[in-house]
Parts: sequence; structure tokens; C-alpha cells
Amino acid sequence: MQQSEWSLDKILPVPQLSQHWAKSVVGLLALLCFGCSYDGDFVFDDSEAIINNKDIRSETPLNNLWEHDFWGTKLASNTSHKSYRPLTVLTFRLNHLMSGGLHPVGFHVVNIALHGAISVVALDVFSVFMGGLAHDEQGTPLNMAPKASFLAALLFAVHPIHTENVAGIVGRADLLCALFFLLSFISYCKAFRKYDAQGKFSLIWILVSLLLCGAAMLCKEQGITILVRKHQKIRWKRGFFTRIFLIASGGIILLYGRWRIMGTGPPAFTEVDNPASFADNILVRTVNYNYYYSLNAWLLVCPWWLCFDWSMGCLPLIKSISDVRVIAPLVLWFFFTGLLWRALCSGNRDERRILTSGITLMIIPFLPASNIFFRVGFVIAERVVYLSSAGYCILLSYGICMLCRQSKRIKVIILVIVNVLRCIRRSYQWRTEEDLFTSALSVCPLNAKVHYNVGKNFADRGRETFAIQYYREAVRLNPKYVHAMNNLGNILKETNKLHEAETLLSKAVAIQPDFAAAWMNLGIVQNSLDKFEDAERSYWTAIKYRKKYPDCYYNLGRLYADLHRHVDALSAWRNATILKPDHSLAWNNLIILLDNTGNLAQAEAIGKEALKVLPGDHTIMFSFANVLGKLKKYKESESLFLNALQINSNIASYHGNLAVLYHRWGKLVLAKTHYEIALKLDPASPGILDNYSLLKKKIS
Repeated sequence: MQQSEWSLDKILPVPQLSQHWAKSVVGLLALLCFGCSYDGDFVFDDSEAIINNKDIRSETPLNNLWEHDFWGTKLASNTSHKSYRPLTVLTFRLNHLMSGGLHPVGFHVVNIALHGAISVVALDVFSVFMGGLAHDEQGTPLNMAPKASFLAALLFAVHPIHTENVAGIVGRADLLCALFFLLSFISYCKAFRKYDAQGKFSLIWILVSLLLCGAAMLCKEQGITILVRKHQKIRWKRGFFTRIFLIASGGIILLYGRWRIMGTGPPAFTEVDNPASFADNILVRTVNYNYYYSLNAWLLVCPWWLCFDWSMGCLPLIKSISDVRVIAPLVLWFFFTGLLWRALCSGNRDERRILTSGITLMIIPFLPASNIFFRVGFVIAERVVYLSSAGYCILLSYGICMLCRQSKRIKVIILVIVNVLRCIRRSYQWRTEEDLFTSALSVCPLNAKVHYNVGKNFADRGRETFAIQYYREAVRLNPKYVHAMNNLGNILKETNKLHEAETLLSKAVAIQPDFAAAWMNLGIVQNSLDKFEDAERSYWTAIKYRKKYPDCYYNLGRLYADLHRHVDALSAWRNATILKPDHSLAWNNLIILLDNTGNLAQAEAIGKEALKVLPGDHTIMFSFANVLGKLKKYKESESLFLNALQINSNIASYHGNLAVLYHRWGKLVLAKTHYEIALKLDPASPGILDNYSLLKKKIS
């Protein structure tokens, strides 16, 4: 079969390469764009999906993957986001297993490789859409527009909007979904490779296609949309009803299974996540939804205005017709209507096929994020348009072809180079949270969450002054931002601004009464202000809303110890160790309190239990050694002191207490040595100085 007279490729300024070389170039460019993110950190949502997700660890039962959501929460829980992506979590688990822990390089390398593979597979898909389904006598597909499909694949491989998907580990859900989505489509096309002219098809490839669709859905929910795309490939030939029955049945089974898995119904989101969906006026909701669509379209056209988060006031609601932003959805629908009219009414069959393919591939995968069928938990999320960008690249490639046919000089190479440079720049911003969060300040200065994350990053690095500044701005932008209030209250507490901290934390729990962490922090502040009854009440309120809260029990124990309610303190700390067996501070305080109250036998039993759980904790060794010394078990006490010093030899009290042990034991030379070391580390320590003076008198 010869190339069609109506060709996209005649004057397109793109080299015509063999399929092998075209795939090699596309794959290498995809790797080049995002390869610099390979040694990035875990950033933003990676903390919850990977670092804090026990499901990715090998010691967690594998069955949990099928019972929990993407973030490790039970699907039956009311707090679950219902994002059921067990295959994606399984790949995280394999990464964790192969790298021997939470080492981000392996996770990033897989994401980069996936994008390269998807870009290569996309070339085959674009060849179908832009070249048709023609085959030679042996059943080999003939790509009638190799240069146009190659251009579309290039544009897809280097699109900057993909940075979040590739450089952010959480974006793997979209990558895997896209890979199986495209493979499912190709498998469906293969079902007709040799039989399309007779209206026959291969049942095996149809079933493979459905299995790949199921895999796509188990990576991310939008994978189910491939079934809608397949219906467009069905032709009115023999076997039509059989094919549509198979696809429809497969879709119904997958949707029913997904509905059963969701358990308690759709997830619950807050107004700050998606303010338009909470608007009472249906017109306001509709206008703002369309405004969001126009911004998504603009990010595909001009991907320079990128941000890791678009919530929390980043995009204030359009509430009036006088708001100039209402022009954006009007412009969107003007161009979309014209494009749709051309797709449906063109006199050229190939042009209709290409335009309708591009439009549907752009729109259909986006439908789950459109707020049409259900409320979503975001305003704009760049990673959800990963598949939709493939449809956009088809349309853009087609548009460039049309301009070239009209003798317009298009510098395609410049467009590709500019996108590559933008991808590299954006990938560097995704390597660390500091760069990622600060890059968003110029894009979304009204986003309280951006300021919160910048503040949190400063706080984690010990730069409290800057953290306070950004937390204050977050609270100013969103006066009901309880998490910012809680974190700001914590820092103010540490800087001894207790009254302001109490005011902030009290406001936070008034806004969100079930905010357990804020109740606990409020209790700590009230305890520091000697408001003991209020502090106790705050601690118990925190425990009421979070039954398993070891840190709160620990702080409650400290309160009881200050009030000399020793039995209650011991009970609280014991609860902390039961709920969190590696809670070092609780174990240590148990030993010290039992020691101070003369319960040495019980302190010894607790010390042995603590060291079984935390055998390398030098603080527990030190406290337990003091107990054993008082019990005159000198040898055992000496061993613990020496072990503690081997771990940390620069603590004066360790040397001082070991010297006291030797002093009692009669090993005066060793006692003198450790007294002198302790005084070098802390010359002002009165206890050590007094004991050393007594020793010198005894020696002399």
C-alpha cells in the first residue's frame, strides 16, 4: 500500500526515521528531560505515600495492599481517600525491598524509566491515531504519517507538565496507569490486525486488553476510561455485538469490583481542598469548574506556570460576572467548539479521525478529575493530565502539520529544545522540598498551603525565625488553617512565647475540636503555664480523639510527675510504651521515677525490658546502670556505663556517675580518671566537683 495522497508528512520539518530509530530518539529525550531528578529526595506527598506508609515495608503482610488505600489507610475507614492503587504500592514495596530501605534513588530511577517506556509506547499509539489501521498482506501495520506521529511522541516525551509525575514518586500511579492504558489500547488494535477487513477479531487479544485495563485501574482509577476509548474503535461489521458485549461486560465487572472495594462510599474532602464544589450556587460551581478546565488547558499549551499545589486560596472563587477571569472559560469553549466542529464536519475522513482521536484522548482520561461525576480533592493537579497531554500532543502535531502545509515556517526544533530546558529546570526544583516549595511562592502567593510548607521546611532545618514568618502568613491568608496554627504554636512554645501559643492552639481546637495533636500541644503549653487542671483536661481530650496516642500519654505522665502523682505518671508512661514499644523517653522516665521513689527492684525489671526493645539506647543504659549501682551490682552497672560511653563518650554525667560507681566499688584510680574526664567536659558541675574533692581527700 502506498502513502496516501492526503499526507501530514510532505513538508513537515521533522526527519523521517525508521521506527527503531524514532523510538530510540523519543526514549532518550524522555530520559534526558527528567534524568537529573534521579538523586532527588522524597518530597511533598512522598512522605505520606512512602516514608510513613507501612504497606511498602517487607515486614507488613502483603494482604494489606489489597485492603488499604494508596496512603496506607484502611479502605473501610471514614478517613480513607478511597484511592485504591495496590499495584502501584506493590512497586513501591519492591523498590524498598531491592534498595534495602528508604533510599530515594531507586524510586526515582524507576519513575524516569517508566516515562521513557511510556513515551516509546506512545509512538505506536500515535502511529495508529495519525496513520490509521492499514496493514499489508502479512498483517504488519503501515504508518501513513511517520513524521507526524514521531513529532507527537517527541512533544509528549518533553512536555514540562510531566515533571510532577516523574520527579515526584507519587506520580508513579499516573505513570503505571498510562503505561497499561496505552498497552491495553495497542492490544485491542492487535485483535484486528489480520482480520479487520472481514470483520473478525482475536478473542485472546480482546481479553488481554481487558486484563491490561484492569491493571491500569489498579494503578490509578482513571485507567477504566480506556474502555470508552475502545468503543470508538468498534465498527459496524460482523462481530460488532460480540465485541461490544465483551468490552461492556469487562467494564461492568471492573466498575462493580471498584465500587465494592470502596466500602463506605466516596471520600470526604474539605472546602479548602476544592472550594468550588462547596459553593451553594450551581452557577458559581459551573463557572469555576470551567475556569479550572481552562487553566488545565493553558498548562498544556504554556507549561511555565507550574506549582506543586493549587489549593488554599491559590485560585479565589469567581463569584461575579464582573470578574475578568470569566473570559478564560469563554476562550476555552470558543476554541474547543471550533475544534470539535472541524473534527465532526471536515470533509476529509483522515482529518476527522485524527482530530476526534486527539480530542477524546485529551478529554476522556480527564473526566474522573472534572468534578462532573463526583467531587475530587483538589483544584488543579498537574499529574492528572499526564494521559490527557497525549491527546493534546496529537492535536498540536496535527496543527503544526497544517501550518506547514500553508507555507508557515515552524521551528519545531526550537519548541522541543525549549521544552527540554524547562523540564530540566523544573526537575531540579523537584529534587528538594526547599526548592519545590519556594518555587511556588511566585506562582501562588495567595496559597496558604505553600507558605505553610515553606515554613515547615524552615522549621525542620532549625530556622525558626523564618518558619514563624511563613506560618504567620499562612494563618493570615487562611484564618482557619489549623495545621499552621498548631505548628506555629509549637515553635512559639519552644521560644517561650507561651501565652501567644496558648491563644493560637485554643483557636485551633475551637475550629477543629477533634484535632488531637493541637489538644496535646495545648496541654504542654498549659502545663508550662502551671495551668495543671486545664493541661490534664487537654491531654485527655487528645486521647479521646486519638485512642492510640503514645506521645500524649508521655506528656500526661510528665504532668503527673510534676504534680507528684507518681502512680498516675507510671501508668501513663507504661501506656506510652505499650502503644509505642520504642518510645525511649517513656522507658527512661519509668526507670528514673522508680529509681527516685526507691522501687529499685521494679526499676531493674523495667530496665531489662526496655533494653530488650531498645538494646542500643545509651540513655536507657545510663539510667539502668544507676539503678544497678544502687543495688550494688557493680559489674553489671559498669558494663552498662561503658557501653553507653562507647556510644556517646562526650556526656559529662556518664563519666561522673561511672566515677561514683568506681568510688563506691573501691576502684579509686578509675574513679579519679572518670571524675577528671567529666570535669573537662563540664567544669561547672557541682555534684561531680564535690565528689572529686571527697575522692582526693580519701586518696591523700
